[in-house]
Amino acid sequence: MFSRTTLTSCTVFVLAIALWATGCQKINDATTLGGDLIPAVDNVSTFDTTISVNTYNGLFTNLEDSTVIGSGAEHFAGSINNDPLFGKTSATMYLQLKPSFPYTFDFKKIDSLISLDSVVLVLDYTRTYGDSLSPMNLSVKELDHANIFRYDSNYLIRNTNFILGATIGSVHGIIPANLDDSVKVFRDTTKNQLRIPLNNSFGMQLLSYDSTDYSSDSAFQSKFKGFAVIPDASSGNALLGFDLLGKNTKLAFYYHYKSGAVTDTATVTYFSFGVTCAHADVIERDYTGSQLALYQGGITPDDLVFIQNTPGSFATIKIPDLKLFPNRVIHRAELIAEQVYDPSPSSDNTFAIPKLLFLDAYDSAKQKYRTVPYDFIVDPSAGPNYTQFGMIGKSTLDGNGKPISVWKFNVTRYVQNYLTRKEPLYDLRLSAPFTTIDLYRSDGVNDVNQLITVNSLIAAGRVRLGGGNNTTQRMRLHIIYSKL
Repeated sequence: MFSRTTLTSCTVFVLAIALWATGCQKINDATTLGGDLIPAVDNVSTFDTTISVNTYNGLFTNLEDSTVIGSGAEHFAGSINNDPLFGKTSATMYLQLKPSFPYTFDFKKIDSLISLDSVVLVLDYTRTYGDSLSPMNLSVKELDHANIFRYDSNYLIRNTNFILGATIGSVHGIIPANLDDSVKVFRDTTKNQLRIPLNNSFGMQLLSYDSTDYSSDSAFQSKFKGFAVIPDASSGNALLGFDLLGKNTKLAFYYHYKSGAVTDTATVTYFSFGVTCAHADVIERDYTGSQLALYQGGITPDDLVFIQNTPGSFATIKIPDLKLFPNRVIHRAELIAEQVYDPSPSSDNTFAIPKLLFLDAYDSAKQKYRTVPYDFIVDPSAGPNYTQFGMIGKSTLDGNGKPISVWKFNVTRYVQNYLTRKEPLYDLRLSAPFTTIDLYRSDGVNDVNQLITVNSLIAAGRVRLGGGNNTTQRMRLHIIYSKL
């Protein structure tokens, strides 16, 4: 049983908690924008406003994009033929597979070989980007002997000068969704394999090399330059990702040979991807007939923005109205970008957004891009502040209940320093690169060229965003501030 005094005290306590929760809700709403503790907007001491931005679409060119990937990065092969927003993509993969040197097959003489049953190029499958149910065809060509294909060289993902030789194998009707099924073959039971049968004549060519040819890497390299895995442009609507360093990437020889009293021995020999194996991945984009192509060029701000992973596209963002904003205490400034959902078949339900978007600034005085001053930070031990800066999109629903992602880039300190006239007003760039090299003030004062890894994949990931003059999902700069 409660006394009146106790009940009154409890009532006051509950009311206080309710008021506290209401106030905290305002603070939490602001804080979810990302960053430091932000006071509630009460329009007495703390205010908020939205500043318009102008957006312009652009494409990275060969001069602006010199991306290369290491052997540990996923490599892609395949063809996207039906993306209404971003057009077509073709991915061709180049690689070498070798034995350990010096090397010999199980049989000592070619006369000991009874039969070559098959030779198969096996690739370690990791993912599908695109339509996992559309059948795909791939072919394998031998690289011409005139090529210089070296493990200690880096090759651009935009183009190569490789000369292709004869077709030595192919596979038809690949259903990407089935590639993670278990595979049972001679001495190999596993999953996540793409198996491409090669011509036995090619296998016999490698089997017939003598001990001199297999005595060293350079000797073998003079005989065989490598493979090209090439998509059929008329099939499929996806890119297949492969791990060259994975245990499933190998060249498998299945054969019978005689050894002494044993006249018929079945065995399998593997060549694998090692430290002396060269690799390359070439990604080609074709925007003909796509919506993105309609938004290229011109001086009028765009109402839609198209961002595609390397090699791809970007947007330039100008904020001229920030010049009209008075000097204030900035609690939070964020550039908000919303995905504009496309209901078309083979569009947003098929092609995923980039894992991360990146915002940087163009320094016209140095004619280089730099990281957003004060807000993008590379910690020597923890790395870049991807989350705090707002590079990860957050899932939500648009006005029609469709799933979209929204990015809110924290540019608070940069805007504050611009208002206090310590920084110029930069044009910003929004992109989704694999890597980028920007000017960065590592000590807060001096610029260094900073390599920044943004996305872990090339080729995969694209998104259409509302531009600065979009009628329903416009890109904008939101500011929470107090008077001085």
